[in-house]
Amino acid sequence: MKFKYKKIPLSEKSELFGHSILRPIIPIQIIGKEDYFDYEVLIDSGADICIFDGSIGEALGINITSGIPTSFSGVQNLEPSEAYLHNIKISVGGHKLSIPAVFSFDISTRGYGILGQKGFFDIFTVKFDYPREEIELKAKIP
Repeated sequence: MKFKYKKIPLSEKSELFGHSILRPIIPIQIIGKEDYFDYEVLIDSGADICIFDGSIGEALGINITSGIPTSFSGVQNLEPSEAYLHNIKISVGGHKLSIPAVFSFDISTRGYGILGQKGFFDIFTVKFDYPREEIELKAKIP
């Protein structure tokens, strides 16, 4: 399945990027017991696991803090963020998957979720084609 890179407009023209930045952001659904949530997520090969906003999990009826406590950190020199591991269902391009993911209340509610190594790259072969502005996903297991 193929997705287009998302074009993010910049408030000011950049010498490097021009008027917008391309990012590998795709739409998914996080599936709860009785409902689902449409969510845009960044495909991040540097992320160890999938990370989602805790308030989205709560809205789907997931008791976030009942998950296995863990933490994550990123490129900034900040304290690790609290997160809770759950096994959840998502839909990517109509393909329903059960994956491990963490939910955290420490990520921006205006940002994107993250698709990382465990729960995404271990399921899909991912081809980034920046010049064509295209991302191709192939399931490793049919």
